[in-house]
Amino acid sequence: MNKDSIIGVIGAGAMGSGIAQVAAMAGHNVVLFDTNAAALDKAKASLTTTLNKLAEKGKIADASVVLARFQFATELQAFADCGLVIEAIIENLDIKKKVFADVEAVVSESCVLATNTSSLSVTSIAAACKKADRVIGLHFFNPAPLMALVEVIPAVQTDAALVSTCKELMAAWGKAPVITKDTPGFIVNRVARPFYGEAIRIYEEGIADIPTIDWAMTEIAGFRMGPFTLTDYIGHDVNYVVTETVFQSFFYDPRYKPSFSQKRLLEAGWLGRKTGRGFYNYAEGIAQPEPTKDTTLGNKIAERIIAMLINEAVEALHLNIASAKDLELAMTKGVNYPKGLLQWCDEWTAEKCLSILDGLYNDYHEDRYRASVLLRRMAADNKKFLS
Repeated sequence: MNKDSIIGVIGAGAMGSGIAQVAAMAGHNVVLFDTNAAALDKAKASLTTTLNKLAEKGKIADASVVLARFQFATELQAFADCGLVIEAIIENLDIKKKVFADVEAVVSESCVLATNTSSLSVTSIAAACKKADRVIGLHFFNPAPLMALVEVIPAVQTDAALVSTCKELMAAWGKAPVITKDTPGFIVNRVARPFYGEAIRIYEEGIADIPTIDWAMTEIAGFRMGPFTLTDYIGHDVNYVVTETVFQSFFYDPRYKPSFSQKRLLEAGWLGRKTGRGFYNYAEGIAQPEPTKDTTLGNKIAERIIAMLINEAVEALHLNIASAKDLELAMTKGVNYPKGLLQWCDEWTAEKCLSILDGLYNDYHEDRYRASVLLRRMAADNKKFLS
């Protein structure tokens, strides 16, 4: 696998076509596959429009040259000469495993097979293949052409040399690759859970309303979007399912427990912006509610959520899910946090973070608020995570 390899992409949806665009713009010939011919036609039209706009803005020299690198296919046999095939389809383990087994029967012995899964076990997917050591996770973030982060996830079976090869390839594509263990949620979807979950908990307890919590996290904490605005943007059909998957995958650890408030929105079909209703009402003419701009309350909200986020990052470091550098890169490049969570902890001090968490634990006596043993050690020794 190198810069001249043909790249295959399975799935012509927004993610699949976005990954295909990234590969083509990096100079690769690309085979974009979907069983649905209409989806392929839609992807082709969208890619044509996007690349022409990029050419008009001077970001690429010639749209037609990039478009000429694409082959649109409805038969798996089109992957026969690919050096790398990336799957970007529905988050269903059984379907993914069948697809990988089918693709393996078509490609060469040296072809690398990658999954774009955001929450499923790469090891389980690899187990569907006879040559499981060629399987790896390459988790892009949506929209793939704009988001820099790619999580590189080796399965238990993955050839160790393949990890560095894929990391180098992603860097050559202009991405910011990080290496993470094959554990539920990887880095971003694991560490980010409290941003949503703790915000909803604060709302459910009546400590503050939705616009006030969003205001606290944007105006005081410096995040680009508040948690409720962001979940409405992502869609509750996506965000809630990831939360539920992570919760179940971690053997029902209360730190990742989903909320009834979000589940009810999903049941009502109020999925957020895409349906016009979620935590907020997006109907035309509806004025959004104003926050209560109480700085004391806002600081209390921000500190509680940030402390929970920091604790997740510290625990991920403690369990060797990723390096400190990759944890920081993942949260700043993957979800655009204003700063890395370990840096945030260093600025606050581990002692302050621990004090907030222990205060919550003493109030609630819930395992949800247990502090990472590494955070406790760093606080006791007055140490920082980053030099």
